[in-house]
Order: sequence, then structure tokens, then C-alpha cells
Amino acid sequence: MKTSASVLLVAALPAALILSSANAFVPRPVPTINTVSSRAGTTARSTFSQVVVTAKSKASASSSNANDDKDKDKDNNVDKNKLAALDGVINQIEQSYGRGSILKLGDAHGMVVDCVSTGALTLDAALGGGGYPKGRIVEIYGPEACGKTTLALHAIASAQLNGGMAAFIDAEHALDPAYAEHLGVNTNDLFVCQPDSGEMALDVVDKLVRSAAMDVIVIDSVAALVPRAELEGDMSDSQIGLQARLMSKAMRKITGSLAASQTVVVFLNQLRSKVGVIYGSPEVTSGGNALKFYASVRLDIRRKEILPDNAGIRVKVRVVKNKVAAPFQVVQLDILFGQGIDGVGCLVDAAEEWGVVVRKGSWYAYEGENIAQGRAKVVEALKEDPVFLEDMQTKVKQAMGVDASGANKNEEDSSSEEEEDTRETEDVAISNDATFE
Repeated sequence: MKTSASVLLVAALPAALILSSANAFVPRPVPTINTVSSRAGTTARSTFSQVVVTAKSKASASSSNANDDKDKDKDNNVDKNKLAALDGVINQIEQSYGRGSILKLGDAHGMVVDCVSTGALTLDAALGGGGYPKGRIVEIYGPEACGKTTLALHAIASAQLNGGMAAFIDAEHALDPAYAEHLGVNTNDLFVCQPDSGEMALDVVDKLVRSAAMDVIVIDSVAALVPRAELEGDMSDSQIGLQARLMSKAMRKITGSLAASQTVVVFLNQLRSKVGVIYGSPEVTSGGNALKFYASVRLDIRRKEILPDNAGIRVKVRVVKNKVAAPFQVVQLDILFGQGIDGVGCLVDAAEEWGVVVRKGSWYAYEGENIAQGRAKVVEALKEDPVFLEDMQTKVKQAMGVDASGANKNEEDSSSEEEEDTRETEDVAISNDATFE
């Protein structure tokens, strides 16, 4: 009986397994979803999230505005603190070094550059319209017998013509008083120094500059400024760099005083040739490199040709360096023997350059009427008619923006405005002082 029961149980097992597997693969019913209610819930959740985001953004914006206001307040406080500290420092500087020792550039009334005429209108135009800038160092260099001293003497004559004082440091001991008089120099009012050494020459220049009494000081020349140690030594002694060190020290001392004295210091210099130069120019000026850096204007003058009938020479002047106007201008001047720069010839060239005189072929026309044929005849016509000469000179200077005295009109206008501002400032200062008293 047990055996038959077990047999029946074993036989019934496959059927039970089949039924259980069949029940396992019966698909379950899919639950139905209420789409309307789900969409409403989603909308509510999104609206709530938008409200939360908006609230957060408003809170962050208000906090950022508050931070910006705090930053502005901090910046204002910092600016006020900076200005207060700056005012205190400026007061200390002025108490130690004097009023006006530090200024804003817009308040620096004395920084307008006045000029001394070179004696040639074309060269004045090349230098910016007025000539040599006051309170600056000028270097004129070139080979021998090319007109360096002539240019310097014309600058002295221009300064004396406007009531200025001038000095000539004759280190070469070669000044010709008669020739200077022919150029228009008043030798009775010209101060001349023939120094024994380079130190003496530069000490004299330094003292004259500090006196603020001189308008033009000419040093002829840098190559002749021999250091005292070289003079006291033997010819066989080797002293390297003495003159360069002397010039470097002099430049450091003189430059600071020039701006206050408004003196034009003109250094004449000679050329030397470097040995072994294959590429580039072997020419170099004497006295080291200090003068090149401290000079505001450097003029390279070269003899170009001899004028007809051996009347003089034509020179080419190149503005190698110019700190007050555009450099690298080139002009040609006629230097007549015994007379100096041909001012009438320069006037004709300047008139043609600035459109006062129109050249048609070889004919020159002024205000629609022909003057003469050829430059030489135009020069003769102007020399024979002083009224015509003065009229053309006035027209050329007006075209250049320069008045009859050689000063720049724009500079004069700005300086007059600055003087009025200075007077107003002084009046306010006086009234404030009276109030405090």
C-alpha cells in the first residue's frame, strides 16, 4: 500500500509543476491611472517650485543689492581716506620743498614750452614753429666749418633782440667778436668765459643757470671741455672716460635747474670716427652718451654745396631728436660769408612751403601776381623792398601760427588763460587767508 501511494505521488508531481508554471506566466491586470489628477498634481508642484525659485531670486537680489550698497559705501570710504591721505602728503611735501613742488598736470601752468628763434624761419618751423625750446638742452653737431657756431650766435642774437641775456662759454678760444656783430649779436651785453678746464666751464654754466638770469648759454664746444686731471697729467698718461664722466655729472646737475630758469643751453659738438666699424656710420660725437639722452633737441648740420660766386655755403640741417615736436625734419639753409644765415632766402623757402608764395615753373607768384623768375631774383626783389619783405614775413608767420616776436600764438593764448586762472586762484587763497585771520 505504501508503495502504490508513493507511486501515485511521484506521478502527480509533474502535473503540479506544469500547473504552477502556467500560473506564473498568467498576465496581471494593469492598474488604471487617473491622468487628470496626475496632471493637476504636476502643475501644482511646478507652480510651487516657481514660487520658491522666485522668492529665492528676490531674496538673493535684495541681498546682492545690499552687498553692492555696502561695497559702494566701502569704496566711498576708501576714496575719502585716500584723498585725505594724499592731501596730507602733498601738504608735507609743500612744507618741505615749497609750494608747487608737486602739481597735477592740468594745473602745471609753467609747463608750456616757450622758444627762442633760431634766426631761420624754415628751421623754426622744423622745430615746431618757435625755435629752440626754453628750459631745455640743445646739441648741434657736425663736421668742421659747417655753420655750428653761426647757428649758436644767431640764437644769441634772437634772445638779445627780445631783451634777453646771453653767455658764450668759449672753450675753444676761437670766438670772433667782429663776426658775431655782423650776425646781430650785441657784444657789449654778451658775457664771455674762456675757461681753463672742463670743470670750470661746467661750473660756470651751472651757476649761470641757477641764477635764472640767462636766456641762452652756448658752450663751444664739448670736445674742448678738457678735464683737469687730463690737463695736469702727462701726454703719455692714459685717462679713459674722464670727459664722459664729467659730462654725465654736469647733465645731472644742470637739467634740474633748467626748467626753473627757462634757460636754453646749447652745446656745440664735434664728430669722431670709430675704428673697425663695417656696417653703419662710424661717426660718433664727443663726450659720451649722456648729452644724447639729456638733450631735448639734437641737430645734425652738414655742408652741402658752395653758393655761386663763392658767396657762402648751403647746409642741410636734420632734426635728429626733438622732444617738443615731430623729429626727422630736414631743411636747407644758405649761410653767407660774413653775414650768417640768409634770412630772406629762408623767408622765400618758408613762404613757398606754407603756401604764401606759389611757384609755377621758375616763376614765383604772391597773391596772384608774379614776383620774379628764379629764387635768387625773388630774394633780390625782397631785399630791395623792405615794405614788401615785412608784409610777406607777417603773412608767413601767420601761416605758421607764430606772432612777430617768434612766440607761438596757441601757447600765448593758453598761457594767458593760465595766468587768469592763477590770478583767480591767488585771489581765492588771499580771501581764505583773510577769513582764517
